[in-house]
Amino acid sequence: MEETPVEATPEADAPAAEEPEADAPAAEEPEAEAPAAEEPEADAAPADEPAEDKPAAAAPADEPEEEGEKLPFKAGLRLERSRQPVEAKPQQTTEERTAARAKLRAEKAAARRRWRGKQKAKRAANPTAAKAATEPKAQSAGAQKFRQGIVVSDKGEKTITIRVDVARRHPRYEKIVRSSSTLRVHDESNDAHLGDTVKVIECRPMSRSKRWRLAEVLERAK
Repeated sequence: MEETPVEATPEADAPAAEEPEADAPAAEEPEAEAPAAEEPEADAAPADEPAEDKPAAAAPADEPEEEGEKLPFKAGLRLERSRQPVEAKPQQTTEERTAARAKLRAEKAAARRRWRGKQKAKRAANPTAAKAATEPKAQSAGAQKFRQGIVVSDKGEKTITIRVDVARRHPRYEKIVRSSSTLRVHDESNDAHLGDTVKVIECRPMSRSKRWRLAEVLERAK
């Protein structure tokens, strides 16, 4: 009777020892659920793909607008220049920039000297043409105006004042309208006197008010 419980005890304990094996699939179930947890990652990838495609879809939408819009010539030229690649120039020190400027100025000065030498040689080869090119053109005097009037003052030295009477017909009322004006005249020899009828000619400005010169005395005063 004592042996029976001893033998039965290992047999009864055997199924208890094997229970973890039955529970093993239950422990593995989280591994089976792992794909379900990873599903959001699979869904996240497609969700990100349209986000990357949005700029690509927006870019063609902008291109027709730029093609449809007609830019001015200068604006288009600036746009083309901005799209061209620009190479960065090497940085220069202050001394290098100063030397480059001095070199450029020396080259320009040498070019000017060569050009002047060529022009000098051309003038030496053809002196007549060079002289004609340098001589100022003679200016012809324009038609000078003449006026006739009566001397009203001869008090000034080499200066007389004359009165010019003008009678004209009014363009609308057909009435004779008489008017007069005074002129300052240069008389070099003080030939004209008060009351003389004289003829004057237009000349260069002799003073602030004198723009006329005595041509001749038509009639002496009585």
